[in-house]
Amino acid sequence: MVNVISHMGVGLLIGLALGLKGDKLRAVVLLSVLPDLDYILYSAFVFTEISLSPEARNQLFYLIGHREFTHSVLFIVMVTLFIWFKTKDWLFTVGGFQSLFFHSYLDYVTSWKMRPLYPFSTDTSIMRAVYFFDPLLNLLPLLPPFIVIMGSLSNMKKINGKIRSFCTLISNIDDKLYSSLILLLLVWLTFMPISKAFLINHISEIEEAEISYQSTYPESVDKFLTAYSYNSTHYKVLRVGYLSGIEESFYVEKVSVEGNISDFEDYIKRAENLYREGVSDEIDYPVYSVSGDNNTVTVTLSDARNPYLEELAYFKSFYRFIFDRNSTEYEVYAGMYGGQEERLGKNWYG
Repeated sequence: MVNVISHMGVGLLIGLALGLKGDKLRAVVLLSVLPDLDYILYSAFVFTEISLSPEARNQLFYLIGHREFTHSVLFIVMVTLFIWFKTKDWLFTVGGFQSLFFHSYLDYVTSWKMRPLYPFSTDTSIMRAVYFFDPLLNLLPLLPPFIVIMGSLSNMKKINGKIRSFCTLISNIDDKLYSSLILLLLVWLTFMPISKAFLINHISEIEEAEISYQSTYPESVDKFLTAYSYNSTHYKVLRVGYLSGIEESFYVEKVSVEGNISDFEDYIKRAENLYREGVSDEIDYPVYSVSGDNNTVTVTLSDARNPYLEELAYFKSFYRFIFDRNSTEYEVYAGMYGGQEERLGKNWYG
C-alpha cells in the first residue's frame, strides 16, 4: 500500500518520461490514482450491505471493495482499451496503461491480499516483498512533482541564484532523468521480490519446513514475520532478517479450550465453515480459543502471528463466534486489521 501522493508521483514520472504534456499529462496522473476511487464506492457499500443477501453482498464486495476489482487485471485492460478507442493515441494509451499497472503492482508488493484475476477467480494472492514505508518506494515518486514545481517557480522568476541554475540544469536533462528514475524503480521492484524468495528458501532449509512466500510479512525494510505448522498442535512463528537470519521463534498452540466442553471440535468446525463462507481471507494460520457455559459456546478465531506483530495491522484480525447450545442461532463479532470489535450482520456468512 503506497500513499496516494506517491501513486500520483509515479503517474507524473511516467507521463514526463513519455514526453506527455498538458491535458494528457494530467490525465495520466489522474489515472495513477483511479483504482483508489473504490474508497468512495466502498463507503456507500458499507451503509447498504446490511440489507443485502449473503450472495449479493459477496459479489458486490468483489466489485467495489477496496483493492478488489479496480485493482484487477481486467479493470486495467478495460480502461486501457477505452483510452485507445477514445483517443487512438498509442503514446497516451501506453502512459495510461503504465499508470494503472504500476498502481496495482505497487499495492501488490506492499499491501494486503488482493484478487487480481477477478472475476475469473476469487482466490486471493499477494507478494508482500516491500515494506509499507520503504524509503525508496515512497520518496522516489516525490522527486518528479518537486522538480516540476521548482521548474515552474524558476520560469516565473520566483527563485534565483544557484537554485535557478540547478533547475535549468535539470530541465536540460529531464528526459534522461525521468527515464533513469523509472529504471531505478523497476530494478528495485524486481530486486526486492527476488531477494525475499532467496530469504524464504534459506529459512525453509534451516527449519526443514515449507515456509510460505505469501504469508511472510515485512515488518521493516529488512525484517519479516512468518510462520508454519510445526506439528498437529502448534505453529512455529519466526522473526527473520536478510542479514540476521532467524532472530526469534515462538510456539503457538492451535487450539485452546477453557472449561469442560466435550464437543468443542464441532463448534470449531462450525466457526471454520462460517469464516470460509465470507469474503475475508486475512487469516493464514488459524488459532482457535474455545470457552462456554450451559447456554453458549464462544469460539475466537485469530492468526498465530497476531501477538508478535509490533506495529502494522496487516493480518491483525480476530473473529468471535457465539453459538447457542440449544439452537442453530449464532452471533459474530470481529475486530479487523487492528480495529475495534463490532458485530457483523448475518449476511456475512449466509
